[in-house]
Amino acid sequence: MENFEWYLEYEIRKNSNRPGLLGGVASLMGMLSINIVTINGVENRRRGMLIRANNPQKIEVLKQILDQMDNITITALRRPKLVDRLAVRHGRYLERYLEEKRTYRFTRDEIGLLVDFMGELFKKEGHQLIGVRGMPRVGKTESVVASSVCANKRWTFLSSTLLRQTVRNQLCFDEFSPEHIFIIDGIVSTRRASDDHRLLVQEILRLEATKVIEHPDIFVQMTDMTLDDFDYIIELRNDADEEIVYDTDPMNETF
Repeated sequence: MENFEWYLEYEIRKNSNRPGLLGGVASLMGMLSINIVTINGVENRRRGMLIRANNPQKIEVLKQILDQMDNITITALRRPKLVDRLAVRHGRYLERYLEEKRTYRFTRDEIGLLVDFMGELFKKEGHQLIGVRGMPRVGKTESVVASSVCANKRWTFLSSTLLRQTVRNQLCFDEFSPEHIFIIDGIVSTRRASDDHRLLVQEILRLEATKVIEHPDIFVQMTDMTLDDFDYIIELRNDADEEIVYDTDPMNETF
């Protein structure tokens, strides 16, 4: 019989974190033949776990029993999302994301979490358009490259300022592959590139592969695309209060 996974998260009520609480929850799951796949603390007084059962009714029975317990409050019980799996893996939840706008926010001290998150996105097949916002030297391009390695994908720069300004006007035949992550600097490609480069970018955007555009706000200003065309927007800041701003002078090389 097929097994299904769920994400269970519960908060320990104040003054209720007694020894054996987790053991009691685990014993209850054992009696219901529900397996714990992974478990971790998730932010302060919360615990999260991936659980597996071969019958959804067992999960409903588990919920009914846990709802009657005085010392915990269920905060999530659902089929696991990517953010749920990362919460268990890293012991922290992606609190700062706007799911309806597909915008996810990270700071530099969360680079490991960001790389893991993007690496999971990069493993998906087919067309994906991902925008990355951030100030200079915050780690945008390095994170994209590290995520490509994490996903076991090759990366191809169409435009970049990582080491020096890169502008590609053509690619080799074997580079037109869905196994590549195509990286585009939105400022370089729209303000400082040739017509041949722009034609190449348009061709790559039609490819059934993952494309990452740094500075997506500038890119959409100078093209026919809109932010609604992006599947995900990722913001990377030095700290949570940093404002991401762009110099409006097209000759400025800051970005």
